[in-house]
Amino acid sequence: MSKLPKDSRFIDISDYGRPVARAITLQLKDTSVTPIHVTIAFTISGMLTIWCMINGYAWSAAFFLILKSILDAADGELARVKNTPSYTGRYLDSVADITLNALIFGTLWYLTSASILNTVLAFLGMQLQGTIYNYYYVILRNRFNGDTTSRVFEKKPPVALLGEKQRNVNILFFLYRGLYGVFDKAIYLLDRSAVKSTWFPNWFMTIVSLLGLGSQLLIISIFLILGLRDIIIPFFICYTSMIFFIVAVRKVYE
Repeated sequence: MSKLPKDSRFIDISDYGRPVARAITLQLKDTSVTPIHVTIAFTISGMLTIWCMINGYAWSAAFFLILKSILDAADGELARVKNTPSYTGRYLDSVADITLNALIFGTLWYLTSASILNTVLAFLGMQLQGTIYNYYYVILRNRFNGDTTSRVFEKKPPVALLGEKQRNVNILFFLYRGLYGVFDKAIYLLDRSAVKSTWFPNWFMTIVSLLGLGSQLLIISIFLILGLRDIIIPFFICYTSMIFFIVAVRKVYE
């Protein structure tokens, strides 16, 4: 199920796992498996990635990282198929993502000669890259009412939806905001006018999707397979410059 109307759909490079995610969803839609179960599964896959990295199993690490990306798409897909959207699942998904990202970069620091400073810069850069992708994508989806749980601005806990507890939503919201708030604010300050813009052509969003989490995990996987794990941290530091290029393009062509 697409989050956008047909004429606004773009080639989302970061969403390469969607076809497999949909196949998984079809197998799970009539079972008792919930989207949160799938979120837990992708968290386990991410942890297996780290274990494989530490033990030198590069191909296995790449496999579990791609599997994590696929399952990351499957939890939201399952929520839409079962018509069970939830803020609990939305925030848990994001908290799991950033936690795994931090652990992956911490593992790279442990395994390579990278400094703590460069590791932190690479992690912060990765989060900012993903944030600008989400920022533009949520703005675009909200124009078409294509999402019921994602919001451009996360200022206060939303009202719990049917089937979830307000207490759980509140806890995960404050955890989410504590982890992502600084990144959301940084990107908003970088491009305030985007929230009022209607200029998000498909070709532009395809370029932006290069900064999505799926694309980032694919890049890490390729480096691991090629035996270039030492390159990952400096790459993500440099890759952050793409943010300024993308913002400049949007402002020039708007």
